[in-house]
Amino acid sequence: MTTLHKFLVALAIGMLMLFTSCSTDDDNNTPSIDYTTAENLLTEIDFQGYAIITKNGNDLVRQGFGLANEETALPQDYELAYRIGSVSKTLTAAAIIQLKRDGYISNYNQTLDEFDPEFPYGNQITIAQLLSHQSGIPDYQVVVEEATAQGNFFDEEDIYEVIIELISENGLNFTPGAGKQYSNSNYLIAALLVEELTDMSYHEYIQQNIFDPLQMTNTYRGVDNINANTHAEGYNNGSAHSIYPMNLAFGAGDFSSTPKDMEIWTNAIKTDWFSTAEKDVIFAQDVPSGYVDFGLGWFTSQEGNTTLYWHGGDIDGYWSMIGFVPEHNATIVLLSNQQDDSGEQRNTIIQQLLTNEFN
Repeated sequence: MTTLHKFLVALAIGMLMLFTSCSTDDDNNTPSIDYTTAENLLTEIDFQGYAIITKNGNDLVRQGFGLANEETALPQDYELAYRIGSVSKTLTAAAIIQLKRDGYISNYNQTLDEFDPEFPYGNQITIAQLLSHQSGIPDYQVVVEEATAQGNFFDEEDIYEVIIELISENGLNFTPGAGKQYSNSNYLIAALLVEELTDMSYHEYIQQNIFDPLQMTNTYRGVDNINANTHAEGYNNGSAHSIYPMNLAFGAGDFSSTPKDMEIWTNAIKTDWFSTAEKDVIFAQDVPSGYVDFGLGWFTSQEGNTTLYWHGGDIDGYWSMIGFVPEHNATIVLLSNQQDDSGEQRNTIIQQLLTNEFN
């Protein structure tokens, strides 16, 4: 099981009941240490990568930690690429919002059978349920990765057929809308929907509607083998670990990006990329203090009167997180090239920032 899938496990451990409803932010594995500054926090937990944390228009942290490549001594850099894993889901969700803007879909409650009449239980599963992980569709990741390790190749259409087969054989994990369970399958299906409706590739549609208008010039579909001159090397327990079959992460985690571009994207979401009406639909509302819930492509964590909208990602050799805190005009971008299987670093950072810096 790779870390792209382990992201699901980390969230389940760190945020107890997230997959079935809302859940508390409490994490028994998170050290109860009051870090004096955001920089000290990252240093103390041995964060490796590039970090941007702002508050009220001022930088709390904007720097690299450790090396991007230990063999070549390449430093972490604002314009260096990192695999962002499931942070890619924020782009897929935004592409679906753009579909509605462009008139390709009429509303988010349209069901999958409108687009594929043969999809099992398609008349019960809505687009909104895909994006909010309420579909009950099982995750394809483990099955496909194991088959890939045995020498099989899967493109996105092949994986779609695997998902259909999983449902046909075992049914859904729960009745659509009756629970929440993080599943990469939801976002692969959403990305394929973009292609079916627009007659464009998923990546081209995002390029034209997000990257080009925002001048995000260094965010792109990741490749199996990184370019060591322009991309941070991934590490796991001190060993280089950055080879991954990116076709398996289609729509769910297949982008690489730079801290610069992720800051542009996070600030766009924080301000006006979504309209007020769209934000009311996208972000989970009325989340109780101490809990986290999932909207359309974004988590909402609530601590007292402070709200953090965010998404994290994990893929072999890397972890990432982007987010923002409206009450403090705060932006958070963390791109790490050190694998964190348990999600402990991300959970610690979220907890400490919400309880100390943004309280």
